[in-house]
Amino acid sequence: MTAQAESPRLLAGQVAIVTGASRGIGAAIALQLAARGAKVICVATSAERAAETAGRCSELTPGAQALGVDVAQTSAVAALVDAIVKEHGRLDILVNNAGVTKDQLIMRMSEEDFDRVLDVNLKGAWNFCKAASRTLMKTGGTIVNIGSIVGLTGNAGQSNYAASKAALVGLTKSLAKELAGRKVRVNLVAPGYVRSDMTAAIADEAAVAKLKESIPLGRIGEPTEIAQAVDYLVGPGGAYITGQVLVVDGGLSL
Repeated sequence: MTAQAESPRLLAGQVAIVTGASRGIGAAIALQLAARGAKVICVATSAERAAETAGRCSELTPGAQALGVDVAQTSAVAALVDAIVKEHGRLDILVNNAGVTKDQLIMRMSEEDFDRVLDVNLKGAWNFCKAASRTLMKTGGTIVNIGSIVGLTGNAGQSNYAASKAALVGLTKSLAKELAGRKVRVNLVAPGYVRSDMTAAIADEAAVAKLKESIPLGRIGEPTEIAQAVDYLVGPGGAYITGQVLVVDGGLSL
């Protein structure tokens, strides 16, 4: 039996949306919430891309779905959230994980690449928060935005990405104040280096060793460790936490 399968089902009866759920951190979050008993709606750019995650979630808690949408399209996101609420009758958890990178030095960065990163990473989260807020106020639900330590520290060649993640901090804190009166909590998890397709592509052992040396805990994080942070914030343990940035980076930003 896996650790996930043995998890206490503290979220039983709740409905959760996880964006960017096709792989990596998003898939890990979706599986963690499903293991806790939540019915998870796995969102990606296409339903096909999220289908595998949804299937695995359904093995843990029946009823998971895979849905596709461009998170940057306000009307499409509103229609998708409305359809979810109509079908399931509620919404309790929203995790805004969808994100893209288009790295380049500012002298070479195109306007299109700047706009697309802001549209997906920032506007996409805003679109889902806007569409879901009314329903979340009815359930006293919770929102977790997935940021990055780059949004706190900056990083050369990532002015668009860093700006989008820094803006997510402001969005999170503003909505935490705005929605607290209706018992909706809003927090942000800021990961550091986490095992992903990007880090797996680093074939140079010396580069990998140097990367690990920059992290006080001496290793790259796992997607499941980000998922567990989200699990804490949306569960009973996070009931008195709102407007906070939880950094999960092995000490990299110290």
